[in-house]
Amino acid sequence: MEDSIFTKIIKREIPSDIVYEDDDVFAFKDISPQAPVHIIIIPKRQIPTLNNLEDQDSLLMGKLIIVAKNIAKSLNIAEDGYRLVFNCNENGGQTVFHIHCHLMGGRKFSWPAG
Repeated sequence: MEDSIFTKIIKREIPSDIVYEDDDVFAFKDISPQAPVHIIIIPKRQIPTLNNLEDQDSLLMGKLIIVAKNIAKSLNIAEDGYRLVFNCNENGGQTVFHIHCHLMGGRKFSWPAG
């Protein structure tokens, strides 16, 4: 599988504004933010879509959510609220085929997302 743009960011081949990193998870500021706070949270292992997840990925996916919560708290948006978004495949709005979570906050969101 060819490296995604996110894998290239993890490898530091493409610069990013890193927010968090550990052995499994990497988070950075979105270059085209849709909210005052817009962080991309990704597993370091490239998994193309949510449809490619296996049962053994449940801990990793849970860790992505916990990292998102911790980042929200550290950026002082947890109390007011924030949105987590996963897109899957083209009709779901996915443009980079490396699972990623959008953490967005710092403004009021509405539903439907539009």
